[in-house]
Amino acid sequence: SNSLVMEGGSVKTTLIKRISQTLIEKYPDIFTEDFEANKKIVNELLVVDSKKIKDQVAGYITRLKRQS
Repeated sequence: SNSLVMEGGSVKTTLIKRISQTLIEKYPDIFTEDFEANKKIVNELLVVDSKKIKDQVAGYITRLKRQS
């Protein structure tokens, strides 16, 4: 399915959120409010070719961390 490539598609947003929440549940203590640091961690944990998806996941995780 190419719906993940769609710009502004809600499918992608849901995917980003689901991946982010899964990572935070699995590794609650390794993420911080530092986006650059989170990006490096996501890069090592996620087996995804798309840099964009990884950056979005890192960004979402950073947002969640800043809220809590």
